[in-house]
Amino acid sequence: MEIDMEWMKGAIFDLDGTLIDSMGLWRQIDEEFLGKRGIDVPEDYSAQIAPMGVEETAIYTKKRFEFDDTIEDIIKEWYDMALDAYSNRIMLKPGAEKYLEFLKKRGVKLSIATASDIKLVIPVLTNNKVLDLFENITTIKEVERGKGYPDVYIRAAQKMGLLPNECAVYEDIIQGIKGAKSGGFYTVGVHDYWSESDKDDIVMLADKYIENYEDLI
Repeated sequence: MEIDMEWMKGAIFDLDGTLIDSMGLWRQIDEEFLGKRGIDVPEDYSAQIAPMGVEETAIYTKKRFEFDDTIEDIIKEWYDMALDAYSNRIMLKPGAEKYLEFLKKRGVKLSIATASDIKLVIPVLTNNKVLDLFENITTIKEVERGKGYPDVYIRAAQKMGLLPNECAVYEDIIQGIKGAKSGGFYTVGVHDYWSESDKDDIVMLADKYIENYEDLI
């Protein structure tokens, strides 16, 4: 069922797991990166790093596993593994492009708020031919705190010249929903296989929950 759009002037989308099907790739990267170092991916690792930006994740990973690698080398290794997939293979989630165009035709401004690096964001949006639909891309490098806080969404709204209560935030992780809610945003939980363990909590906390974008058109 479509969201009542009389109040809605902006839509702020998380990227990984929300607009694009990429979380499985990052699981593979975690497995390969840690596997080369003789470590199985701990059960709580993905949940711990989900709200973090890449630099914070690298710092956390280095400290947790006591690696000798520099932060810069860890980040480079991850991006070397991810760049080809983001440039050529990672696709939008079903119905996402149709929904973005649906909002755009109704005069809703569109923004990205992501923990991913801009070096991956631009290629994947370009490859999927939706880059030009967005007013701006905001990464958590631009703010002080990660996805458990409202900072990145507030910054994205400010770039569009909008207030939080004029925007909806679309997120697949519970930390993102919590952060956006605390900033006064309307929140839409988006189903993703890799967030399945938190689905009940996301459904309870978000203002709306969708299995796919067709639910909103």
